[in-house]
Amino acid sequence: MAEAHTTRMAAMAPISWLSLAFLYTPIAVVLIFSFNSSAIITQWEGFSFKWYGEALGDEALHDAAINSLIVSVGAMVFSTLIALMVALAMHGHLPRRARHSTMWMMTLPLLIPEIVIALATMSFFALAGINLGIFNVLIAHIVFCIPFAYSPIRARLGTIPPALFEAAGDLYANQWKTLRYLALPLMVPGIVSGAMLAFITSLDDVIITQFVAPPGAATLPVYIFSKVRKAITPEINAISSLLLALSITIVLVSYLINRKKAV
Repeated sequence: MAEAHTTRMAAMAPISWLSLAFLYTPIAVVLIFSFNSSAIITQWEGFSFKWYGEALGDEALHDAAINSLIVSVGAMVFSTLIALMVALAMHGHLPRRARHSTMWMMTLPLLIPEIVIALATMSFFALAGINLGIFNVLIAHIVFCIPFAYSPIRARLGTIPPALFEAAGDLYANQWKTLRYLALPLMVPGIVSGAMLAFITSLDDVIITQFVAPPGAATLPVYIFSKVRKAITPEINAISSLLLALSITIVLVSYLINRKKAV
């Protein structure tokens, strides 16, 4: 039995490596050709940082990057605060039915196709007559990012031993002092991880932004998508590589912080 299991696992290894190669090879190609000095992306002529300079000197790119930062930072802050409050409420003495209902509502957006969420959000703004410019995008991203921020926070809160809260109560600490001096310090890695995950989710989003963004409020991914629809240029490779580097850095930092164990 053990030998059969080992054989099946060994047979899965080549499939896994092929899948990873299929996933990461195009990304590697984009990264390599972002340093190509040729204007033809399929023809290598030499190593150069030329297209990074072209990308960083693009005014339209600057505007899109500023919009992305406004939306991503705002979505990170507000979605993390809301997720933190929900996690703390779920950790309290909620009725079982309310606890299950809240958990279902928090995880459901992760299962719904993003295009459905985008269409529903756009319809809501249209029916409600809400037209706040870039803040339409911010509101949509806050709602969309809450489940992503909630998961690490809830997981971190679950690692704190209940005995610590009981000890705080025995020492006559009220709920505010327990939260301030016990729960929040121990939850910092989960909060930071959730905030970073919300930030990168908002920063990389295209579909929701494409549906709800009014003219002049395009974010960086939408700007890249609009450029790709016309032609793929080395400048696009450079922008994509910068975004990739930022995303990898944030995800890596989030992973390293969340690895720390609670006391």
